[in-house]
Amino acid sequence: MKLIFLDIDGTLVEAGLNTPPDSALEAIEKARKKGNKVFLCSGRNIGMAKPVFDYGFDGIIALAGAYVLVDDEVIYDKPMDQHDFDDLLEILHEDGVFCTIETKDKTYGDENLSDFLSTADGDNSEIERWRKALQGELGIRPMKEYDGDPVYKIVIMCNRPAQLERARELYEEEYDFVIQEVKEHGNCLNGELIHRSFDKGKAIRLVAEHYGVGIKDTIGFGDSMNDLTMTQTVGTSLCMGNGAKALMEISDIVLPSVKEDGLAKGFELLELI
Repeated sequence: MKLIFLDIDGTLVEAGLNTPPDSALEAIEKARKKGNKVFLCSGRNIGMAKPVFDYGFDGIIALAGAYVLVDDEVIYDKPMDQHDFDDLLEILHEDGVFCTIETKDKTYGDENLSDFLSTADGDNSEIERWRKALQGELGIRPMKEYDGDPVYKIVIMCNRPAQLERARELYEEEYDFVIQEVKEHGNCLNGELIHRSFDKGKAIRLVAEHYGVGIKDTIGFGDSMNDLTMTQTVGTSLCMGNGAKALMEISDIVLPSVKEDGLAKGFELLELI
C-alpha cells in the first residue's frame, strides 16, 4: 500500500478552482481500488477544501498540517495560541500587511484585500487562489464577520519584506514565515505564518504512523513553496510543471502542468494505476 498526498491549488486543480480534471479523478479512483490511500494535503481549511474533498479521499491534511483527518478520525488538531494570534494580527495590520485568517471551517479577509490583489504582480498558485476566493468561488468572508473561533493560521500579503520585520523579530522563533516564490520584479510578497510545531511533512509522518507504513512508501504531489516540507519528507516527490522553480529543483520528478493532465501522468509513471 502506498500513501499518496496531493496538494490542491496548482496541483489537483487550477489555482482557486474546485473541479479536478477528469483524468485526475480517474487516476485517484483507480489508485484507491488497488489498495492505495489518497489524501488531500493542503493549506486550505476544511471549509475551503470541502468541494474538492467530496470527490472522494481517504482523509485530509488541512491548514498546512494543523488539522489532520484520517478515515473520519481527527488525529491532530492544533489552533494558534489566542494571544499570539491577537498580537500578530495587530502588528501585521499596523505595518500595512494584508491578512486573511483561517478557522477550521471559515476564512476571513481584510476588506480592502481585493484592491491590493487587483494590482499585485504575483505569479504563484496561492495568489491566484486568493483572487478566486475574493470573487466568491471559495467563500471568503469580510474580517469584520470573524466570530472569535480558534484561528489556525494567518495568510499574509504585502509589498516589501520590511513590512514583516517586526513580526519576524517577535515571532519567527515560534512561527515559520513561509513565503512563496516571488516573480522577478514582482511587487507582492505572499505567504503564511505556521506554528513550528506542525507542517505538511510532520502531518505526513503522523498519517504514515497511523497506518504503520514506512516513509519510503509515501508519495507527494505539489507545486508551491508551502509544499516544501511535504517534498522533503515523502519517499517520492513530484512537482507540477506549473510549480515553483525552487520546488522543481529538489523534487524527484517534474510533471507536466495541472492543465496538461500532469497528475494522472504522475500516477501512471509510478504505476499507481
